Amino acid sequence: MAAVGSLTAARSRLDWLNEAGNLIGTTLDLGTTAQELADFTVPRMADGAAVDLLESVLRGGEGDRAGGGGVPLTRAMAVSAIDRLRQLEPDPVGDLSTIHPTPKFVYQCLTARRPVLVSRIAADQFESIAPTPHAARLMRRAGVHSYMAVPLIARGVLLGAADFVRAGNRAPFTPTDLALAWELASKAAVYVDNARLYSRERETVLTLQRALLPRAAPSTPGLHVASSYQPAVEPSGVGGDWFDVVPLPSGRTALVVGDVMGHGLAAAATMGRLRSVARTLLGLDIAPERVLARLDLAARDLEEDQVATCLCAVYDPAERTFRLASAGHLPPLLIDGAGEASFMEVPAGAPLGAGVIPYDPVTLEVPEPVRLMLYTDGLIKSREVDIETQLGRLREAVGGPRPELSLSCDVTSTRFVGEGGTPFDDAVVLVAEARPLPDGELHVWPLPSDGSAAGEARRLVRSQLERWSLPDLVDVTELVVSELVGNALRYGGGPDRLRLIRHERLCVEVSDSGPDLPQIQHAPLSAEGGRGLQLINMLCRRWGSCRTPTGKVVWAEQDIAGPAGPEVAGLADL
Repeated sequence: MAAVGSLTAARSRLDWLNEAGNLIGTTLDLGTTAQELADFTVPRMADGAAVDLLESVLRGGEGDRAGGGGVPLTRAMAVSAIDRLRQLEPDPVGDLSTIHPTPKFVYQCLTARRPVLVSRIAADQFESIAPTPHAARLMRRAGVHSYMAVPLIARGVLLGAADFVRAGNRAPFTPTDLALAWELASKAAVYVDNARLYSRERETVLTLQRALLPRAAPSTPGLHVASSYQPAVEPSGVGGDWFDVVPLPSGRTALVVGDVMGHGLAAAATMGRLRSVARTLLGLDIAPERVLARLDLAARDLEEDQVATCLCAVYDPAERTFRLASAGHLPPLLIDGAGEASFMEVPAGAPLGAGVIPYDPVTLEVPEPVRLMLYTDGLIKSREVDIETQLGRLREAVGGPRPELSLSCDVTSTRFVGEGGTPFDDAVVLVAEARPLPDGELHVWPLPSDGSAAGEARRLVRSQLERWSLPDLVDVTELVVSELVGNALRYGGGPDRLRLIRHERLCVEVSDSGPDLPQIQHAPLSAEGGRGLQLINMLCRRWGSCRTPTGKVVWAEQDIAGPAGPEVAGLADL
């Protein structure tokens, strides 16, 4: 009969350990896993339990020792007790062991990596168990009489310790209880280590993700931008969403939002590559639909074989138009001055990397102040509600009185969550508000298509620069505009329009109907011409050209010197 009883007890302990595998480690959160361990042992194995983890583990380290004198620096992570022991004073959850010195027996457990058993606590041993003398006195009054501590070790890494107490008429801990607790701690330590590794990977991905995103939106004429990036609440959702705001010549601005289909380091790395390619292409002043086509080629060359959705929009303050193209991305929202929100009909196209091009652009005129909202699907994803319903909720959430632009992204997220949204993926929100340019900042003039165009262009820029009080830029700008008009006459069938815009820089632009983009030529010393673009290249900050539906545009930018300070003015007077 004794053998049968022993077998039954062993089977009961085995069933209990198997049950622990279902109730401990249900998430990849360190705090939750520690609390699950403490709760599982009370009251079936102990009347009170506490779990402490090494501070280095919580910081994503390998469980190495820290603290002065080689004392392991720990943090209280979980406490559980029966009602009778509620008045005890263990270290509050979240406190470091520097606040109260590590108790002697826990210290022995951690340093030796061996369990500690005190079947009957002697009167002078309570101070070696409790964190403070007052807590020791409370333990005596509560009738605590038995104690044990076990280390949490997984894959050779010391993660922390768990200690247990019994009180009242309950039998003291035995070596069999200690062996069972150690077996349970070994099983739970694996779950704690999984949570540690997962948290470390999430922090790595999140750090990379934030480093690859723009830190601030640049100043752009006629377009004010606010942005927001919210990492996923769930660790598995981080990585892959991006946005960008790229200033373009002639005061135009490019807005990009994208989402790599995947998560983790691979998705974040792919996002960084695609964003770099997109920014380079947009810097060349390439139309949105052509940018997406080249991004598709770049995505197909990536070793990870990942695809991404992307939405690209270019705003022209002179024409007050948005030109948009989409690669499988969700439609943008247009919010008018009255707060009415509607989705723009942009042909979705195929995701980047799918190999299905070209992409069809859409041009939208915005005669009044409007806001364009671009976002990623993490804002509206839900496991319970279909995407069409979520899109409708989003449209309702952004409608109504418009908040300040700087608060619009956060207000959108708050309103949408309040409407029942449950985002569990990364979310990017980019809101751009088109506003009229200050009077006199932008001028567009038609030019004659004959030989008088160069003289007329010089006269126009000279007059405008004098009104802007920029006399130092007159000579260079006249030379630049003469060369641009000359190229239009020679290779473009005659100039069409001259555009002059002043923002942080001065930009001059000449359009024509010719299809060929100009290039710098290596003119021989004996040649009388062919050096116009070389001069522009040397005299201007940058220059470039891009194709348009009716031909091309060639532009050049110069820096505008700020007002001289007192020191500079004083030196000039010497």
